[in-house]
Amino acid sequence: MNPLIIAGKTYSSRLLVGTGKYQDFTETRAAIDASGAEIVTVAIRRTNIGQDPNQPSLLDAVPPSQFTYLPNTAGCYTAEDAIRTLRLARELLDGHDLVKLEVLGDPQSLYPNVVETLRAAEVLVKDGFKVMVYTSDDPIIAKQLEDIGCVAIMPLASLIGSGMGILNPWNLQIIIDRISVPVVVDAGVGTASDAAIAMELGCDAVLMNTAIAGAKDPVRMASAMKKAVEAGREAFLAGRMPKKMYQASPSSPTSGMIGS
Repeated sequence: MNPLIIAGKTYSSRLLVGTGKYQDFTETRAAIDASGAEIVTVAIRRTNIGQDPNQPSLLDAVPPSQFTYLPNTAGCYTAEDAIRTLRLARELLDGHDLVKLEVLGDPQSLYPNVVETLRAAEVLVKDGFKVMVYTSDDPIIAKQLEDIGCVAIMPLASLIGSGMGILNPWNLQIIIDRISVPVVVDAGVGTASDAAIAMELGCDAVLMNTAIAGAKDPVRMASAMKKAVEAGREAFLAGRMPKKMYQASPSSPTSGMIGS
Protein backbone atom coordinates (compact mmCIF):
# COMPACT_ATOMS: atom_id res chain seq x y z
CA MET A 1 0.00 0.00 0.00
CA ASN A 2 1.42 3.35 -0.98
CA PRO A 3 1.91 5.53 2.12
CA LEU A 4 0.84 9.08 2.78
CA ILE A 5 3.74 11.49 2.24
CA ILE A 6 3.55 15.04 3.58
CA ALA A 7 6.50 17.42 3.35
CA GLY A 8 8.81 14.50 2.59
CA LYS A 9 7.81 12.40 5.62
CA THR A 10 5.99 9.09 5.31
CA TYR A 11 2.94 8.14 7.39
CA SER A 12 1.09 4.83 7.49
CA SER A 13 -2.19 6.33 8.78
CA ARG A 14 -4.34 8.53 6.58
CA LEU A 15 -6.41 9.76 9.52
CA LEU A 16 -5.35 13.00 11.21
CA VAL A 17 -7.06 13.95 14.46
CA GLY A 18 -7.47 16.97 16.68
CA THR A 19 -6.77 17.14 20.39
CA GLY A 20 -9.51 19.53 21.55
CA LYS A 21 -12.98 19.13 23.11
CA TYR A 22 -12.20 15.99 25.13
CA GLN A 23 -13.01 15.63 28.83
CA ASP A 24 -9.33 15.51 29.72
CA PHE A 25 -5.94 14.57 28.30
CA THR A 26 -6.45 10.92 29.32
CA GLU A 27 -9.47 10.64 27.03
CA THR A 28 -7.58 12.54 24.35
CA ARG A 29 -4.77 10.00 24.38
CA ALA A 30 -7.13 7.02 24.42
CA ALA A 31 -9.01 8.32 21.38
CA ILE A 32 -5.81 9.07 19.48
CA ASP A 33 -4.51 5.57 20.17
CA ALA A 34 -7.79 4.04 18.96
CA SER A 35 -7.68 6.14 15.79
CA GLY A 36 -4.20 4.99 14.85
CA ALA A 37 -3.39 8.58 13.88
CA GLU A 38 0.23 9.68 13.69
CA ILE A 39 -0.43 13.39 13.07
CA VAL A 40 -2.31 15.34 15.74
CA THR A 41 -3.47 18.93 15.45
CA VAL A 42 -3.04 21.34 18.36
CA ALA A 43 -4.85 24.67 18.71
CA ILE A 44 -2.06 26.88 20.04
CA ARG A 45 -4.50 29.45 21.42
CA ARG A 46 -6.55 26.87 23.33
CA THR A 47 -4.24 24.06 24.36
CA ASN A 48 -1.42 24.19 26.88
CA ILE A 49 1.85 22.96 25.39
CA GLY A 50 4.05 24.82 27.80
CA GLN A 51 2.55 28.30 27.78
CA ASP A 52 1.33 27.73 31.37
CA PRO A 53 3.78 25.64 33.42
CA ASN A 54 1.26 25.41 36.25
CA GLN A 55 -1.35 23.52 34.21
CA PRO A 56 -1.37 20.00 32.70
CA SER A 57 0.37 19.95 29.33
CA LEU A 58 -0.63 18.04 26.23
CA LEU A 59 3.07 17.35 25.72
CA ASP A 60 2.97 14.90 28.65
CA ALA A 61 -0.13 13.00 27.49
CA VAL A 62 0.73 13.02 23.78
CA PRO A 63 4.53 13.25 23.53
CA PRO A 64 5.95 14.79 20.34
CA SER A 65 8.46 11.92 20.34
CA GLN A 66 5.56 9.56 19.51
CA PHE A 67 3.36 11.78 17.33
CA THR A 68 3.82 14.45 14.70
CA TYR A 69 2.41 17.69 16.05
CA LEU A 70 0.48 19.94 13.69
CA PRO A 71 0.08 23.32 15.43
CA ASN A 72 -2.91 25.19 14.04
CA THR A 73 -4.23 28.72 14.09
CA ALA A 74 -7.79 28.01 15.25
CA GLY A 75 -9.38 31.22 16.43
CA CYS A 76 -7.37 33.51 14.13
CA TYR A 77 -9.27 35.95 11.92
CA THR A 78 -6.40 37.85 10.28
CA ALA A 79 -3.22 36.87 8.50
CA GLU A 80 -1.17 38.72 11.11
CA ASP A 81 -2.70 36.77 14.02
CA ALA A 82 -2.13 33.47 12.25
CA ILE A 83 1.50 34.28 11.43
CA ARG A 84 2.21 35.39 14.99
CA THR A 85 0.55 32.27 16.43
CA LEU A 86 2.60 29.87 14.31
CA ARG A 87 5.84 31.67 15.07
CA LEU A 88 5.02 31.21 18.76
CA ALA A 89 4.33 27.52 18.13
CA ARG A 90 7.70 27.12 16.45
CA GLU A 91 9.39 28.56 19.53
CA LEU A 92 7.41 26.37 21.95
CA LEU A 93 8.12 23.22 19.91
CA ASP A 94 11.84 23.79 19.38
CA GLY A 95 11.79 24.86 15.75
CA HIS A 96 8.96 22.62 14.56
CA ASP A 97 7.97 23.80 11.08
CA LEU A 98 5.02 21.61 9.96
CA VAL A 99 1.88 23.66 10.66
CA LYS A 100 -1.79 23.96 9.81
CA LEU A 101 -2.89 27.40 8.68
CA GLU A 102 -6.50 28.43 9.07
CA VAL A 103 -7.78 32.00 8.93
CA LEU A 104 -11.48 32.26 9.67
CA GLY A 105 -13.96 34.71 8.22
CA ASP A 106 -16.45 35.02 11.07
CA PRO A 107 -17.17 33.37 14.45
CA GLN A 108 -20.62 32.08 13.43
CA SER A 109 -19.84 29.98 10.35
CA LEU A 110 -16.07 29.59 10.88
CA TYR A 111 -15.83 29.69 7.09
CA PRO A 112 -12.29 30.36 5.86
CA ASN A 113 -11.29 33.86 4.79
CA VAL A 114 -9.41 32.90 1.66
CA VAL A 115 -7.98 36.38 1.06
CA GLU A 116 -6.30 36.43 4.47
CA THR A 117 -5.36 32.78 4.09
CA LEU A 118 -3.48 33.50 0.86
CA ARG A 119 -1.68 36.43 2.49
CA ALA A 120 -0.62 34.37 5.50
CA ALA A 121 0.46 31.41 3.38
CA GLU A 122 2.83 33.55 1.33
CA VAL A 123 4.54 34.91 4.44
CA LEU A 124 4.75 31.58 6.24
CA VAL A 125 6.17 29.67 3.26
CA LYS A 126 8.84 32.36 2.77
CA ASP A 127 9.55 32.11 6.51
CA GLY A 128 10.42 28.42 6.18
CA PHE A 129 7.19 26.85 7.42
CA LYS A 130 5.76 23.71 5.83
CA VAL A 131 2.17 24.82 5.53
CA MET A 132 -0.87 22.55 5.44
CA VAL A 133 -3.73 24.92 4.72
CA TYR A 134 -7.44 24.85 5.55
CA THR A 135 -9.48 26.44 2.80
CA SER A 136 -12.80 26.49 1.00
CA ASP A 137 -13.65 23.92 -1.66
CA ASP A 138 -12.85 26.43 -4.42
CA PRO A 139 -10.52 24.70 -6.93
CA ILE A 140 -8.98 28.02 -8.04
CA ILE A 141 -8.01 29.02 -4.51
CA ALA A 142 -6.70 25.51 -3.87
CA LYS A 143 -4.41 25.77 -6.90
CA GLN A 144 -3.19 29.21 -5.84
CA LEU A 145 -2.28 27.86 -2.41
CA GLU A 146 -0.38 24.99 -3.99
CA ASP A 147 1.48 27.44 -6.25
CA ILE A 148 2.48 29.49 -3.19
CA GLY A 149 4.18 26.38 -1.84
CA CYS A 150 1.78 24.82 0.66
CA VAL A 151 2.59 21.15 1.30
CA ALA A 152 -1.04 20.02 1.61
CA ILE A 153 -4.41 21.51 0.67
CA MET A 154 -7.22 20.95 3.19
CA PRO A 155 -10.64 21.85 1.74
CA LEU A 156 -13.68 21.72 3.98
CA ALA A 157 -16.36 19.07 3.49
CA SER A 158 -18.83 21.33 5.31
CA LEU A 159 -18.62 23.86 8.13
CA ILE A 160 -16.28 23.22 11.08
CA GLY A 161 -18.04 21.20 13.77
CA SER A 162 -21.26 20.87 11.77
CA GLY A 163 -21.09 17.12 11.17
CA MET A 164 -22.92 17.68 7.88
CA GLY A 165 -20.57 15.51 5.85
CA ILE A 166 -19.46 16.14 2.27
CA LEU A 167 -21.84 18.67 0.74
CA ASN A 168 -20.03 19.26 -2.54
CA PRO A 169 -18.20 16.15 -3.76
CA TRP A 170 -17.90 17.62 -7.27
CA ASN A 171 -15.69 20.51 -6.14
CA LEU A 172 -13.60 18.17 -4.05
CA GLN A 173 -13.12 15.94 -7.09
CA ILE A 174 -11.91 18.88 -9.17
CA ILE A 175 -9.39 19.78 -6.47
CA ILE A 176 -8.18 16.18 -6.21
CA ASP A 177 -7.74 15.99 -9.99
CA ARG A 178 -5.83 19.27 -10.26
CA ILE A 179 -3.63 19.32 -7.15
CA SER A 180 -0.34 17.41 -6.95
CA VAL A 181 0.27 17.82 -3.20
CA PRO A 182 -1.86 15.79 -0.74
CA VAL A 183 -5.52 16.76 -0.46
CA VAL A 184 -6.86 16.32 3.07
CA VAL A 185 -10.57 16.77 3.76
CA ASP A 186 -10.85 18.99 6.80
CA ALA A 187 -14.01 20.00 8.69
CA GLY A 188 -17.57 18.73 8.54
CA VAL A 189 -17.07 14.98 8.90
CA GLY A 190 -19.74 13.63 11.25
CA THR A 191 -19.56 9.87 11.11
CA ALA A 192 -17.62 6.98 9.62
CA SER A 193 -19.46 6.96 6.28
CA ASP A 194 -18.42 10.59 5.67
CA ALA A 195 -14.78 9.64 6.09
CA ALA A 196 -15.17 6.64 3.81
CA ILE A 197 -16.78 8.78 1.08
CA ALA A 198 -13.93 11.29 1.24
CA MET A 199 -11.40 8.53 0.76
CA GLU A 200 -13.42 6.87 -2.01
CA LEU A 201 -13.32 10.17 -3.91
CA GLY A 202 -9.53 9.95 -3.89
CA CYS A 203 -8.60 12.27 -1.02
CA ASP A 204 -5.21 11.47 0.45
CA ALA A 205 -6.35 11.76 4.07
CA VAL A 206 -9.06 13.05 6.39
CA LEU A 207 -8.67 15.34 9.39
CA MET A 208 -11.29 15.49 12.13
CA ASN A 209 -11.81 16.51 15.73
CA THR A 210 -15.44 17.08 16.74
CA ALA A 211 -16.67 13.94 14.97
CA ILE A 212 -14.64 11.92 17.46
CA ALA A 213 -14.53 14.15 20.55
CA GLY A 214 -18.23 14.99 20.27
CA ALA A 215 -19.38 11.37 19.99
CA LYS A 216 -21.07 9.66 22.93
CA ASP A 217 -18.15 7.23 23.00
CA PRO A 218 -15.13 9.04 21.54
CA VAL A 219 -12.76 6.09 21.77
CA ARG A 220 -15.12 3.76 19.92
CA MET A 221 -15.82 6.43 17.31
CA ALA A 222 -12.08 6.91 16.83
CA SER A 223 -11.79 3.20 16.10
CA ALA A 224 -14.70 3.42 13.65
CA MET A 225 -13.05 6.33 11.84
CA LYS A 226 -9.81 4.41 11.50
CA LYS A 227 -11.64 1.53 9.82
CA ALA A 228 -13.66 3.87 7.60
CA VAL A 229 -10.58 5.67 6.28
CA GLU A 230 -8.86 2.36 5.59
CA ALA A 231 -11.94 0.91 3.85
CA GLY A 232 -12.46 4.05 1.77
CA ARG A 233 -8.86 4.02 0.63
CA GLU A 234 -9.05 0.32 -0.28
CA ALA A 235 -12.23 0.94 -2.29
CA PHE A 236 -10.61 3.85 -4.14
CA LEU A 237 -7.57 1.77 -5.05
CA ALA A 238 -9.76 -1.17 -6.09
CA GLY A 239 -11.81 0.97 -8.47
CA ARG A 240 -15.55 0.76 -8.11
CA MET A 241 -17.80 -0.90 -10.69
CA PRO A 242 -19.43 1.43 -13.25
CA LYS A 243 -22.82 2.86 -12.36
CA LYS A 244 -25.56 1.67 -14.72
CA MET A 245 -28.72 3.72 -14.72
CA TYR A 246 -31.87 1.65 -15.43
CA GLN A 247 -29.86 -1.44 -16.33
CA ALA A 248 -29.67 -4.54 -14.17
CA SER A 249 -26.71 -6.91 -14.35
CA PRO A 250 -26.92 -10.39 -12.81
CA SER A 251 -24.23 -11.09 -10.24
CA SER A 252 -23.93 -14.72 -11.34
CA PRO A 253 -23.47 -16.16 -14.87
CA THR A 254 -26.62 -16.66 -16.94
CA SER A 255 -25.13 -19.26 -19.28
CA GLY A 256 -24.93 -22.89 -18.29
CA MET A 257 -27.78 -22.62 -15.75
CA ILE A 258 -29.11 -25.87 -14.29
CA GLY A 259 -32.16 -27.03 -16.21
CA SER A 260 -31.47 -24.81 -19.25
